[in-house]
Amino acid sequence: MNSLTQKILITLGFLFAYRVLAYIPTPGVDLAVIKEFFDGNSNNALGLMNMFSGNAVERLSIISLGIMPYITASIVMELLSATFPALGQMKKERDGMQKYMQIIRYFTIFITVIQAIGVSVGLQGMTGRGGQSAIMIDPTTFMILTTFSMLAGTMLLMWIGEQITQKGIGNGISLIIFAGIVSGLPSAIGGTIGLVNSGEMNFLVVLGILAIMLMTILAIIYVELGERRVPISYSRKTIMQNQTKRVMNYIPVKVNLSGVIPPIFASAILMFPLTMLQSSTTPWMMVIADSLAPGGITFNVVTFLLVMFFAFFYASIAFNAKDISDNLKRQGGFIPGVRPGAHTKEFLNEVASRLTGSGAVYLAIISTIPFMIISGMGASFYFGGVAVLIIVQVALDTMRKIEAQRTMNQYDTLGNVGL
Repeated sequence: MNSLTQKILITLGFLFAYRVLAYIPTPGVDLAVIKEFFDGNSNNALGLMNMFSGNAVERLSIISLGIMPYITASIVMELLSATFPALGQMKKERDGMQKYMQIIRYFTIFITVIQAIGVSVGLQGMTGRGGQSAIMIDPTTFMILTTFSMLAGTMLLMWIGEQITQKGIGNGISLIIFAGIVSGLPSAIGGTIGLVNSGEMNFLVVLGILAIMLMTILAIIYVELGERRVPISYSRKTIMQNQTKRVMNYIPVKVNLSGVIPPIFASAILMFPLTMLQSSTTPWMMVIADSLAPGGITFNVVTFLLVMFFAFFYASIAFNAKDISDNLKRQGGFIPGVRPGAHTKEFLNEVASRLTGSGAVYLAIISTIPFMIISGMGASFYFGGVAVLIIVQVALDTMRKIEAQRTMNQYDTLGNVGL
């Protein structure tokens, strides 16, 4: 078994474990009452949370909070590292990176505990149509069990994501969200077919939804594969020294430098307050929760702004013009018409800034406009812009990494046989 096959099997094994966790309920809850409540709230924030958790919310699984607490903790740490130089320097050192990741884990525990307590408090006031309570045990015991169960579930998800990244193929956190969304697609498609059969949805509306999804997918593929290739020239001495080696003759700068991170970060930021607001019975908090309902103008405006912000923020971290400029100078390379050193750094920053602006607008539009149109047609979250964006981007990114691994294996094979 070659290394690529082994990595794919490890990835699939961990994703299977993730799906099993989605069917383990939190102790002490009446699942019939939970399902009854969820059926009436599937089109609001709970429905969106359910999509990202892989339908774990409707079962009140131990992973109902999903991987979002971990992502929220990562966002806060990224913002702090950009603000405080000492924390930013910690990330660049090997031992420092371990401490940095440990801080993220501790912060994940804190966020998970707060959210789990909020969920348990909200469930205590929930009753079914027959007046039966959603919890079947002592409220204090239920709160403790819920907090520890959901904390264990979220930490397991975090561990699974890290293991996929280290030992599998692709980004573990992105693949967990990808698997959660994909697992809910069959039921979403079945629900749409049911609406058409019952006459609640016109078949022409379904065709319109499919057309919007197709255009969204084509737009995502077109932009994600787009890149600006900055040409590089090398001195004659460098070319002579690297005759037997493959030398890159351009710097690829992607149109969307930040990838799938901005919509995921934006969703994580929105999920935290929505979880707390949704479980509250305070009138003014319920008003805020209703105003932030997915599909509404406020929700989409906030999503648009958050995606724009994180696109610029993450691109500034992912693309380091100074490091590229320094590496080029050491290797004897230069951009034609641009002086090595500081001028090259400024040129690359200018190119990246222009592309980041276009990429940020593209991400913000894809994350909001299709979802607004589709939600107006009465379609599910699963057919909206963010869901389609995550599915297509993660699939493309994983395929790139599989192709890169295949190429590496081919080079290793040729090296072993002496070619």
